[in-house]
Amino acid sequence: MSNHIQKHRSITPETENLLNTQIMMEAQASAAYLAMASWADIRGYANAAKFLYDHAEEERAHMLKIFHYTNEVGGHALAPVTTKVSTNFNDLKNIFDIVLTQEIKVTQAIHQLVDHVLKTKDHMTHHFLQWFVEEQREEEKVARRIIELFDIIGESGIGMYMIDEAIGKIK
Repeated sequence: MSNHIQKHRSITPETENLLNTQIMMEAQASAAYLAMASWADIRGYANAAKFLYDHAEEERAHMLKIFHYTNEVGGHALAPVTTKVSTNFNDLKNIFDIVLTQEIKVTQAIHQLVDHVLKTKDHMTHHFLQWFVEEQREEEKVARRIIELFDIIGESGIGMYMIDEAIGKIK
């Protein structure tokens, strides 16, 4: 990085690295949700597939939001390369268990970022990250609700049909 660019940075190299790690995590989540959507789609779970396709796009949008921010504050956002995306799942409940686990990991990563920027008194990045803190609360709530549907409705008989219908009504 040239000295001129380095002098005009609003973030530390450590913050830049953490933001790039988060960019990668969001891209990986997007790819994983896309694989899950395809699995659900070819098995006739139309509402679950739509939910997961939409979620894949949402995670990509999160990635781009962090990507643009990193560059705007003088950092260098790195294009992520996704790897090891699973395409085989046991069943629909397994997918949403994975979704919740993934969202909890993202929440923890966002919290680590917030802790870092608070420690370094990077108020601008702290303000930027507050949107993600709230978004993660919502993401976890939705994933937990979907998992609850499996327990409330049950998977036998027309249960899976009803679960798929219920997923289609979740916003």
